[in-house]
Amino acid sequence: MTSFDHDLIVIGAGSGGMAAARRAASHGARVALCEERRVGGTCVLRGCVPKKLLVYGAQFREHFDDAKGFGWTVEGAALDWGRLVARKNVELDRLHGVYVRALRDAGVTVVEGRARVLDAHTVELGGERRTARYVLVATGGRASLPADVRGLEHAITSDGALELAALPRRVVIVGGGYIGVEFASIFNAAGSSVTLIIRQDMVLRGFDEDVQTALTAELTKRGIRIEADCRLADIERRGGALSVMTAAGDLHDADAVLMATGRAPNTGDMGLEAIGIELDARGAIQVDASSRTAVDSVYAVGDCTDRLNLTPVAIAEGRAVADSLFGGRPASLNHENVPTAVFSSPSVSTVGLTERAARARLGAVDVYVAGFRPMKATLSGRDERVMMKLVVERSTQKVVGCHMVGPDAAEIIQGFAVAITCGATKAQFDATVGIHPSAAEEFVTMRQPRPGPA
Repeated sequence: MTSFDHDLIVIGAGSGGMAAARRAASHGARVALCEERRVGGTCVLRGCVPKKLLVYGAQFREHFDDAKGFGWTVEGAALDWGRLVARKNVELDRLHGVYVRALRDAGVTVVEGRARVLDAHTVELGGERRTARYVLVATGGRASLPADVRGLEHAITSDGALELAALPRRVVIVGGGYIGVEFASIFNAAGSSVTLIIRQDMVLRGFDEDVQTALTAELTKRGIRIEADCRLADIERRGGALSVMTAAGDLHDADAVLMATGRAPNTGDMGLEAIGIELDARGAIQVDASSRTAVDSVYAVGDCTDRLNLTPVAIAEGRAVADSLFGGRPASLNHENVPTAVFSSPSVSTVGLTERAARARLGAVDVYVAGFRPMKATLSGRDERVMMKLVVERSTQKVVGCHMVGPDAAEIIQGFAVAITCGATKAQFDATVGIHPSAAEEFVTMRQPRPGPA
């Protein structure tokens, strides 16, 4: 039999790569994990975790404001942005150490340096050639910038936004997806003046239209200026500030410009196409349902495949590959009914189909929508509305979509994602006793569908 240095070489120590490496090692495989930066990847070091820590920190401003309506006197509250960023970095260092130790304890060999695939079983790791029976690519994504904007050297991406030493007084954010609305909420809550430039008429393209409408309205209420149907043309530095010009000729002054214009698969200069692995126009690795590429011994998971770019999805895909190759349990991930959340203010969470997708796929649907002022706002006086929505297939009465804009949306939708994964019907939702008083109970008390197309 052919002798290999390792049973599995994993390229990329983000969430998907680490999950696959540890699971494969638990099955007895000899695993090497290559990472050119720090163990932890985008989510832990440059994405979900640090971003949500900043969300928590900035949201205290709203909490202090709301406290007055409940009889509290709050004086002298002020945010030290530099201290918040420093505390965030301490936590990231701790997590980095935790993951390094977990990999070591699992028996995974970690190799620092950039990897390049030389053939179906050979990878150059940090200048050294190593062979493996299987190779798993889990290199994630990177910030993607438009090619038609002048002066991009003056802008930052989300990586830079997480490391700002001081809070910018005026921020222009370009892009209305996850990253754009989350950072708009962070900077707005922290006290910055925020302008959000988006190409569509509402934020969160691809989400349910009621979600888009509700979040756009709530962001506007909080003082975020949304320039809709707008394209960025030019960024210039003028003295100590930046001048941003749109394609329509409008000017905005800023102390920081954040480009939140999406992410692209991080697959360049790895030698993938040279050995027969197919990439699409954006650089995404093409894989089958089992995450196998066109080269039988090479697999890929996570954002570098551009299927469903969420951390828990990358983790599940990585574990499925490890279980299939070394655990004797062929597995693949079902990408249907995967819940997701946007940690804006207010937050958004969804699972299942949007109303438009449900009508296109299933035909007739019943739609239930509730909008209300959250109980907390009755005393705080905050002008805030919660939106909840159920999409139900009319012929079977299965709930196929569940959407929410409002406080704690992710915590609430996670439980309903279980119900939708199990195929729960509207009658079963109706038969469930609500928890009172809570926002979540609204999902089991909606009785009248919204009038609409048959």
